[in-house]
Amino acid sequence: MAVETFLPDDDCVALTGSGGTAPSLALLVRPRSAPEVARSVLGRGARGVVARGRGGACGDAAQNAGGTVLDLTGLDRIQGLDPREGVVVCEAGTGLDRLARALLPHGWQPPLDLVAGPRPARRRAGTVGGAISRGDLTGAIRSLELLTADGAVTTVRPGDPLCDATTGGLGLTGVILSVALALRPVETAYVRERSLRFRDADALLAHWTGAGAPRHARAWVELSGRGRAVLTTAEPVPYAGLPRGHRARRAPLGLPSRPGPAGGLRPLPGLTRTRPLTPYGPGASDGLPAAPGSALLPRFLASLGRSGVMPVPGLPGPFVRYRCAVPEGRAEVLGGILGLLAHRRSPARGARHARVERVDAEGTGPLAFPLRGWCLEVDVPAGAPGLGRFLDVLDERVAAAGGRVCLAEDARLRPALLPVMYPRLDAFRELRASADPRSVFRSDLSRRLGL
Repeated sequence: MAVETFLPDDDCVALTGSGGTAPSLALLVRPRSAPEVARSVLGRGARGVVARGRGGACGDAAQNAGGTVLDLTGLDRIQGLDPREGVVVCEAGTGLDRLARALLPHGWQPPLDLVAGPRPARRRAGTVGGAISRGDLTGAIRSLELLTADGAVTTVRPGDPLCDATTGGLGLTGVILSVALALRPVETAYVRERSLRFRDADALLAHWTGAGAPRHARAWVELSGRGRAVLTTAEPVPYAGLPRGHRARRAPLGLPSRPGPAGGLRPLPGLTRTRPLTPYGPGASDGLPAAPGSALLPRFLASLGRSGVMPVPGLPGPFVRYRCAVPEGRAEVLGGILGLLAHRRSPARGARHARVERVDAEGTGPLAFPLRGWCLEVDVPAGAPGLGRFLDVLDERVAAAGGRVCLAEDARLRPALLPVMYPRLDAFRELRASADPRSVFRSDLSRRLGL
């Protein structure tokens, strides 16, 4: 379903996900406090409002054609830390990478994925609120401060239907203002990665489904060439595990000076010294100010060109991210999808490789993506001939196996498959109708899929 487009004016900017597809125009507002968020929600226009973080996801869940989009990256204060319990309270716009660097000297880290991955798969860390809206960090949430459609602020906790619906709710239940998050203790700033290589995807899955195989791991499968696969695990390094003479022995919780591997070790996720920048479409140079001291913004915006698309290593131009989950016990379905991706006539062969991981925890919300089993992700050039029909075939296979497509990364799923992939969809619609009867919170995704 095509999203309505509107003529631009001085107050509108073109927004896309990080893939640069399905752009739409919206009024972009950057509040810096909870009262400013409330005023923006109560003063929204007829097209409603939706919150947005750094725009790292590829879908259209953080776009709102003709309406208002709240850029919450101005709400980035870390409000408190309980060093005994390992719980931090921070605003929703706080970057996960910034949070990781701030917590490291205290011996704590946010529960981020430890496996880094090859360069094309790396992505800029998102915000805390964005991760929760996508359905991540579910087990680490202690409470949420949520601004609802009437402008009121309420505190919700796991087990509360509104909290569970907000986890993975893609910003359609309210605006997350702040989060209390449980942390992971660490003794050093490093992880140790170990890799196993396999001749192809079949050999990888045979090993991964065997007895004693690691569950907390991620694999990369070549889609061209020989089809080789690499399985990688990572675990935090305790102080006693640091090599003799390693510089970290003098300051085990100091920020690593190098972003890459050093002495066989890799920095914990989020610790590399990069300045996050949020790309916007045409007119970005007239939009939000950069962080203080950022001299890179003009060059960065110039690199975006007219499309406003963030370039991704290995992919020239816009790309589509296909991310799906397959239930435990259906590894043969996963193998079949990998075979289709790697076929010599596949539109996805330009992606170079696919990423696969095991998932142990189910998402709690009706729209939460995490599913106990397997998760596959691949970034495909958007202009590949026949890509739309090809992805429709993958959708059908995933749905028939009881799996689902990640809505945060999607901008093209057919609405008919949504209730098959998300059997608790009606419960989400009922809760949303009760909490937001006038549909204040809307997005391009909610209109496209009838949420």
